[in-house]
Amino acid sequence: MLDELESIGTLLECLRRQTFQAFTLYACVNQPESWHGSADLWQRQVVENNRLTIERLSQTADLDLVVIDRSSKGFGWTEKSKGVGWARKVLMERIAAERGDDEIVVSLDADTRFDPSYFASIVAAFNHHPTLSAISVPYYHPLTDNPNLNRRLLRYECYMRHYMLNMLYIASPYAFTALGSAMAFTVAAYKKAGGITPLQGGEDFYLMQKFVKTGTVLVGGEDMEHLMVRPQGRISQRVPFGTGPAVVMTIAEQKQKYPFYEKEGFLKVKATYDLFPTLFDADHETPMTTFLKDQLKTDDLWGPLRRNFKTRDLFVRACKEKVDGLRILQFLRSQQTFYNPPINFMEAPIEQLEAYRNQLFNKENNLREIKTIGIM
Repeated sequence: MLDELESIGTLLECLRRQTFQAFTLYACVNQPESWHGSADLWQRQVVENNRLTIERLSQTADLDLVVIDRSSKGFGWTEKSKGVGWARKVLMERIAAERGDDEIVVSLDADTRFDPSYFASIVAAFNHHPTLSAISVPYYHPLTDNPNLNRRLLRYECYMRHYMLNMLYIASPYAFTALGSAMAFTVAAYKKAGGITPLQGGEDFYLMQKFVKTGTVLVGGEDMEHLMVRPQGRISQRVPFGTGPAVVMTIAEQKQKYPFYEKEGFLKVKATYDLFPTLFDADHETPMTTFLKDQLKTDDLWGPLRRNFKTRDLFVRACKEKVDGLRILQFLRSQQTFYNPPINFMEAPIEQLEAYRNQLFNKENNLREIKTIGIM
């Protein structure tokens, strides 16, 4: 929670309405220490709002609640240890130290909205899949009363859904959308994955990627209507990338930073994955060979894996860990082949953009028949 005073009331109401009430809320109220006494009016206002947030939470007697104060004078972030990545790490490490391995962590942002059966649906999913490590929870951004913001929000969400759809089409083990407000995992899985890496942004992606490499991730479920979150599409510069900064951009800027990638690039990824078993016997070219050699600064891509993994199955698994979600995204960027969606995000009416978003959303849900992903 950073500058979330306006969100607290609705969040607490969402929590009070949960049909599953056996939970503890851990809340990290935070901002940099240097904002105390800052000349910047907004920073000083955030400090005050955070103080009032802590006060509001401390007066909440009807919920089991733990407040982690990284906001009050002397407790704020210092130097490079700051931002949402550190807030999530402080939260997760505190939970991992205090709670049992079989307990479930539901990661939320303060502006996230969810149905009364959300927690119950998460518990049911873990009960139904006893070996599950994590859930990449489906999401849907509600529109605002600002048409320009809606246009940018829908364009960014369609970019994410188009990417996810193509990853599902090729049955990638990294077919997940990582949002910090849309994750759930067990304490045991968190420990096995080695915890979260505190970054200024993208820490949710890397954590979910770790879960794929060390276990299995649920990307769909039997109760999709309730197993879903609705993050608010707010303008924000608190992280370097993600929804907040994306909706600040113009559509033209989004097109440069978040292009729709042509299906041809995804098919090259699939072709490379399909060749992993044969690489156990000898080196040969794949569609990603040149890129990987350049990216990894080596001419011997597969030799070290052959020497370390003596069976074909273990070798293939190691290849999938090496050519992971980050490498796939970097490869697609390097191809410079882009897809032109069948709608003009600059000029089309908001209703048409919303209809296109819903079309992608429905396709994505239908493809989530691939219930779990992981490196098998």
